[in-house]
Amino acid sequence: MSNFSHFIDKLKAYMMPIAMLLGVCFHKQVAYFSFLVPYLIFSMLLFTYMRISWRGMNFTLMHLKLLVIQILGSVLVFAILFPFDKILAQGIMICMLAPTATSAPVIAGMLKGNVTSLISYSLVSNFAVVIVAPVFFSWIGFHQLPFYTSAIQISQKVILLLIGPLFLAMLFNKFLPKVSEVFQKKAQISFYLWSLALVVVSGRTVEFIISQDKSNYTIEILLAIFSFFVCVLQFWLGRKIGRKHQDTVAGGQGLGQKNTILAIWMAQVYLNPIASIGPGAYVLWQNIINSWQVWRNRKSLQ
Repeated sequence: MSNFSHFIDKLKAYMMPIAMLLGVCFHKQVAYFSFLVPYLIFSMLLFTYMRISWRGMNFTLMHLKLLVIQILGSVLVFAILFPFDKILAQGIMICMLAPTATSAPVIAGMLKGNVTSLISYSLVSNFAVVIVAPVFFSWIGFHQLPFYTSAIQISQKVILLLIGPLFLAMLFNKFLPKVSEVFQKKAQISFYLWSLALVVVSGRTVEFIISQDKSNYTIEILLAIFSFFVCVLQFWLGRKIGRKHQDTVAGGQGLGQKNTILAIWMAQVYLNPIASIGPGAYVLWQNIINSWQVWRNRKSLQ
């Protein structure tokens, strides 16, 4: 049993490239399961919120600064890139607008950061997306509906997806504590849900690329390149702001480590599907940065 557990732990380290490779190789098959992605995101958030302790959580000036960069930064990059290409602008915008990843507190813990502070910002970050995304997507998306109709329809789906798990977790913790304990003990399931979702969204992204009428992949390459610079920029800005508030790790992970599965899904549903390549590449960049940070931290402790 111990050998099996050791094998699973080693497998986790390679799960991200394995999941993406499976999505690429079996894109036709997994694309049929794209309808599962919102349910997987909901479940991942539910497992995460079940483990939240509300003690010590508060909204600080650092969180406000990070939030301003997340929201206004997404508007700014869209405004800068839009004159060059709308799809490029959408793809990089969603890389900044996306909320903090559910796995960010885990990485913060490995880096000896303030996990409570990061969880606080993660909640604020998700609430902000609930408010901003419907308006933004209705404005820049490919919708034939009137602005207000589109905004209301998107709001209903986004609120259910991001806020629903939080309220459900609070109800379980309050009225069904034993059920809540089961969720907390099985928290690692969220990792496998994330892996499955990554397989599906990777496959669907490949399907969108293949189904293009043109064979010029300039935009796809630019999306991957620009997402790299935006990823590095957000980690750097987050750490710089966090350092001023004696919260370097939480600042960097809060702004830099994104819920890319949610970002890819939102791009595929509400924007030009090709724009999902931006957050798709961001998955790779942020995992490289996280791996380097963890390696550097372990080396410093030796």
